[in-house]
Amino acid sequence: MKKEQASSRREACRSQTRGGHGTWPFVAEVDPKDARIAELERQVEELTRLVQELREQLRRNSGNSNRPPSSDTPGQKAERRRPSGSGRKRGGQPGHEGLTRALVAEEKVSEFKHLFPAACENCWAPLSTEGGTRERHYQSVELPPLKAHVTQWVRHGVECPRCQHETWASTAPIPSTPFGPRLSAVVGLLTGVYHLSRRSAVRLLGDVLGIDMSLGAVSAVEARVSEAVKCAVDEAWERVLLAPVKHTDGTGWLEAGAARTLWTIATSVATVFKILTDGKSQTLAPLFGSKLGVLVSDRATALNFWAMEKRQVCWAHLLRKAVSFSERDGPAGTIGRELLDYIGILFDYWGRLRSGELQRDALRELMAPVRTQVEALLERAVAEGLPHVSGSCEDILAHRAALWTFVDRDDVEPTNNHAERELRAFVLWRKRSFGTQSSRGNLFAERVMTVAHTARKQEKNVLEFLTACGTAARTGAPPPSLFAAP
Repeated sequence: MKKEQASSRREACRSQTRGGHGTWPFVAEVDPKDARIAELERQVEELTRLVQELREQLRRNSGNSNRPPSSDTPGQKAERRRPSGSGRKRGGQPGHEGLTRALVAEEKVSEFKHLFPAACENCWAPLSTEGGTRERHYQSVELPPLKAHVTQWVRHGVECPRCQHETWASTAPIPSTPFGPRLSAVVGLLTGVYHLSRRSAVRLLGDVLGIDMSLGAVSAVEARVSEAVKCAVDEAWERVLLAPVKHTDGTGWLEAGAARTLWTIATSVATVFKILTDGKSQTLAPLFGSKLGVLVSDRATALNFWAMEKRQVCWAHLLRKAVSFSERDGPAGTIGRELLDYIGILFDYWGRLRSGELQRDALRELMAPVRTQVEALLERAVAEGLPHVSGSCEDILAHRAALWTFVDRDDVEPTNNHAERELRAFVLWRKRSFGTQSSRGNLFAERVMTVAHTARKQEKNVLEFLTACGTAARTGAPPPSLFAAP
């Protein structure tokens, strides 16, 4: 009876565990030690990955990421500045041709002083200044005592002898502001171009020119300068948007402590700046108008509104990305080092083209195998599924049409260094001043820097141009053009 009951129980268990398949499931007995080992191995793998990521973060610097040079540690800066080992000392080398200061043109000389020898240095015979002489020229430069020109306007009231009514002279000739166009231009130059703080500008005006000006007066002058250069800024924007090739880049900015973005669009003839509320594509796109020409930039997703075949991605950014790959272990490091080799070849060919050693057709022929190998390496990295590498390579391949525009276009460069150089002054300004405090301050900053950078490209004196703008605004005359012949 007991055997029959046991048999029926076994049969019931079989029917419950078969699951309708007629086979017994495999039940493995796991040793607790094996489970513990597996768990520890998983933890070691996770910690190893974490340590690798932290090491990569420590290795990041301006040479292998998008970090600015100012973020480098003292050790990284020392590594970057390490001499190449040529053995030469700093400065001029023995036997090199010396350089002397060029003489100022004679029409710019304020005073001439002629020196003649009184007697022959050989026999002491008296010498005459008559007749032909040889000349050697030297120049010294000095500033005369600087003093502000102060005009005092005195209105007179005259009593009429007929009706005894007192009539006062009109105020029309008296300027609406106590600070003239040139002084206003100097203030705009000090705070908006050379980025002195307002307090430092006030001190400089007092120390150098003997002019007393309050901080509030400096702010008011900045507003007038901003309004005076508006037409010139509009002119620069028009030139930039119509240019066949333009470079663009962005950086962070602060307005009263709130995050903003600062963008530049730079060409060979003009540079413009704009401070925006954010760096989103829908905010940035209207800045570029009808989107004419080729755009040179980095791979910022905010710029994806521009047709990829009309773009050039910055190879300096890709070089830094390849450096970061090369510093990894395993397949990622191998791919990174191979990419570095080909990017080095790319820049070598580009340098030879710029020096005249290569012609455009030769560059196209030489770059064809480089292009093939670079794209093959990127595709290999994507296929291997490498952490933090495959995703970047996939994004680079998404910009495939924008990688090689410089090969075929004479007016396109492979890097975005132009825009980055234009932004550099603004970045340093932000670090010293913590940005602006109002939308009016934003307008002044972007306008005066637009005028300064464009005027220099047009070989114009920035102070003289700002003065001319201020004079035109006060007299109602047509504003000067940034692009008129010097």
